[in-house]
Amino acid sequence: MPDTTRDYGTPLGDITVERPAPGRPHEGKVLAAVQAHADDIPLFCGGAIAKLIHEGYIGYLIQTTNDEKCGPTKSLGQTILSNEREVEDLARVLGLKDVFFLGYRNHFMDEAAATELRARLVFLFRALKVDTVFTFNPWGHDEENPDHSVTGHAVEAARWMAGMDKDYPEHLAAGLAPHSVRERYYWVVRPGQPYNRVVDIGPYIDAKVAAMSVNKSQGPAGANGSRLRARLAGQGLRLPALDGDDEAADRAYIRLFGLREYQRLGQEHGLDCAEAFYVPPAVTFIGAVDRDEVQHYVVQNAAPVKSS
Repeated sequence: MPDTTRDYGTPLGDITVERPAPGRPHEGKVLAAVQAHADDIPLFCGGAIAKLIHEGYIGYLIQTTNDEKCGPTKSLGQTILSNEREVEDLARVLGLKDVFFLGYRNHFMDEAAATELRARLVFLFRALKVDTVFTFNPWGHDEENPDHSVTGHAVEAARWMAGMDKDYPEHLAAGLAPHSVRERYYWVVRPGQPYNRVVDIGPYIDAKVAAMSVNKSQGPAGANGSRLRARLAGQGLRLPALDGDDEAADRAYIRLFGLREYQRLGQEHGLDCAEAFYVPPAVTFIGAVDRDEVQHYVVQNAAPVKSS
């Protein structure tokens, strides 16, 4: 078989391997997966999302574009509708609670007002009390799709600003409290983009395969199994692995060909299958004063005030 593998990403520093946790250690926590297109979550984080939902997270899906450019028909309206229905199905198979469609034009997000997009995300992060976000790495290199870059930068700014008590005071007047998104999983999209966390998705392969299969309008795997089976039948040929109904053929195709990169990444870290993410470190300003250091200095050096 020819070697068709490519670099998943570039390891950066010490790699943390996140394994499935017993029980429901994240009970009550909230995650938001913010994608630009219907195939982003299935490809880049479907397994990790399924893992965290199983471990107790409540999850939401936020889609920034209307996906009008990616579908099987010439009609923009039919393309938007087919993708929207599949995103609803995606949320269902991954166990996400709700979907929010923001509706910006596909491939033209850079024409949208950045301040409007950021405000809408701030509102959602506060209203949903999001603890953890999944999206594009805003600093990911070699990105050619403006929707990816715009979405990543908007999420990064919004998750920080959502915790400020003077940004969008109308939100606070309406009863929303400031709420920062503390944890970020920035998925790998292009070969060579950095990652420092590898998530073991071995127990959640079925969920990832289902998520990839749902995405039939534009996904690189979605309906390819049933299409390949039909093409071979026209030539008087059959692949036993694709036997069954169309959905069985599509999922079998994904297992045969669509998981190669995730399996190779997993094997590099002693796992069956994995997804990679960049998790940024805690941010501090250069020159910022460490309050613990100040308190330590006070304890060591403070002297009683002499009475006159």
